[in-house]
Amino acid sequence: MARKWVRRTALAAAGVAALLGTALALDRLFPPPLDRLADLSVTVTDRKGRPLRVFTNEAGAWRLPATVDDVSPLFIELLLAYEDRRFESHAGVDPLAVLRAAAQNLGAGRVVSGASTITMQVARLLEPRPRTFGAKLIEAARAAQLEWRYGKRDILGMYLTLAPYGGNIEGIRAASLMLLGKAPVELDAAEAALLVSLPQSPSRLRPDRYPERAQAARDKVLDRVGEAGALPPKAVAEAKTLPVPSARLSLPASAPHLADRLRNADPHRPVIATTIDDTLQHAVEAMARRAAETLNPQAGLAVLVVDNRHRSVLAYLGSPDALDETRQGPIDMVRAVRSPGSALKPFIYGLGFDDGIIHPLTQIADVSTRFGDWAPRNFDRSFTGDLTVMEALQRSLNVPAVLVLDRVGPLRFAEALRKAGVRLVLPRGTALPGLPVALGGASISLWDMTTLYSGLARDGMVAPLRTMAEQQDGPEQRLLSATAAQQVRAILEGSPPPPGVVQAQELRGSGPVALKTGTSYGFRDAWAFGVTGRYTVGVWVGRPDGTPSPDHYGRNTAAPLLFEVFDLLPAERGRPAGPVRNDAPPDLLRRLRPGEVELAGPRQTDRLRLTFPVSDMVLEALGPDGRGEPMTLTASGGRRPLSWLIDGRRIAQSPIAREVLWRPAGPGVVRVTVLDADGRSDSATVEIR
Repeated sequence: MARKWVRRTALAAAGVAALLGTALALDRLFPPPLDRLADLSVTVTDRKGRPLRVFTNEAGAWRLPATVDDVSPLFIELLLAYEDRRFESHAGVDPLAVLRAAAQNLGAGRVVSGASTITMQVARLLEPRPRTFGAKLIEAARAAQLEWRYGKRDILGMYLTLAPYGGNIEGIRAASLMLLGKAPVELDAAEAALLVSLPQSPSRLRPDRYPERAQAARDKVLDRVGEAGALPPKAVAEAKTLPVPSARLSLPASAPHLADRLRNADPHRPVIATTIDDTLQHAVEAMARRAAETLNPQAGLAVLVVDNRHRSVLAYLGSPDALDETRQGPIDMVRAVRSPGSALKPFIYGLGFDDGIIHPLTQIADVSTRFGDWAPRNFDRSFTGDLTVMEALQRSLNVPAVLVLDRVGPLRFAEALRKAGVRLVLPRGTALPGLPVALGGASISLWDMTTLYSGLARDGMVAPLRTMAEQQDGPEQRLLSATAAQQVRAILEGSPPPPGVVQAQELRGSGPVALKTGTSYGFRDAWAFGVTGRYTVGVWVGRPDGTPSPDHYGRNTAAPLLFEVFDLLPAERGRPAGPVRNDAPPDLLRRLRPGEVELAGPRQTDRLRLTFPVSDMVLEALGPDGRGEPMTLTASGGRRPLSWLIDGRRIAQSPIAREVLWRPAGPGVVRVTVLDADGRSDSATVEIR
């Protein structure tokens, strides 16, 4: 007898082991299909986690990930009381519910009750099938598999993410936001009961189409959960008096150009956290919509606001309305490359300060001047005569800026910007930058320009702007010395504000704004940039198609909008850059005129400078055959004749010209040197590729 019992026990154990082994093998061979759970809407959030923009998923549905912690505990309580009272205790299939449903259906002669648990519903949502008896058996097997693999909270999270709510709304978070305008953690009893009821028949019960049906379904849930003791009778009665929503709301769509850019860079990341301040972003967007009504119907507007402390972008506006085809709204004008007019002048002067060419109090000549075959004129087509560099920059006079760039060297200026991470785009067919760069003869984006101006608040250190919360500070590059950057800021703080705008510290409740405006040739682009200790704001106004906008320029169009943006920012009591001090060496307090420098004593020539190439340049100068292509070496200043050396070996002498042709022998690093008749020299080390 004992042997028989042992044998039966062994056979039973073997049978159980075989069943477990089979189940384990089937589980490994046919794991739960989680593809639908992975196909989520991408949500771009602001710096505090508030949604800025939500995108539909690849299936075209609004499906946001959700966990139990994202939802009101009341909703979970009502859901389990109505859908699956024994959810916490069953293993995926509820035998008592199956027996109850079978009895009710046999008694009625038709299907009047189901026995699907929440886990079985999750199995169906993960792997939709026609509603047949065979499909039910598969759902039961998948439910057991899910219970085996995952915990109850994980399974509830799957349901909260995938449950259908009508149309292309899926999941509790999308449903709560689009039907009720609130997060699911904030649901009251009536709202929770409505969202419990809708997945039963989402198309037939859509409240935006069939509010009476939706209300009846909600009240049925309230009655049922009241009978189960999940809600007191008074709460049920009060909830049933409330109306159901009758319209579908839109999900947030702020900062659309930035959101599109970030989503396209990582389309499978469900949540992208940005540095944007949602409150400020909405305020800037509202301001832009109002401003657009006063502009040409085809005009666009772009705004960038940066917190200088970590170079984080707080507001990003690519156009007043991304869907407005009349204004070419889909074009992101923050990144579009346009002519900056005179907005680059502060950095030309800053390099001039660093090079010892000028001081803010240097006298400079604003007179009719020809540079080769080009004679720049001022905005008002008049000339001032002698004035200080500080006054010339504050008044944005053209000839003085070109004079300084002629001394600094346009190639050196462009290379300094490149090293700082900023790209100038030259006109088609132009190989090297020239003096017109000072007045907008090269193009640049609002993004890059704001990057440069933010560097003024960081004592001349420039680094990439940040748009993502997880993004680390990029490497800093020095564009200007701290002294030069502070001098430029101090000068710009003294620039007159636009008509009708008062920027006095006492009236604005904040520190002064270092202001610079710019207008491109033909009134195509109006720019304004403002810098304080904490914030940098950049504004562009114009037509995206490049059509001129007569009578609209930086000072009267972009600058007033810039100050409107500053009025949206917190009051700032940071220290201004301060007044310009007369601490220049005596030899810098001079008059700078075309072609020469006038000192109090005898006339001297300019300091010798190698303007092309400049140190650390990488030159693509080798042809397909590996031989060097001819290039022009250029210099400014010095007393001629000039001698040219490569790695200490003289290659040419130019008695009159300030340039010479040179053909590299091959790839490698070389040192280029220019010598003048007085023995002064300047050199640059470059790489030839």
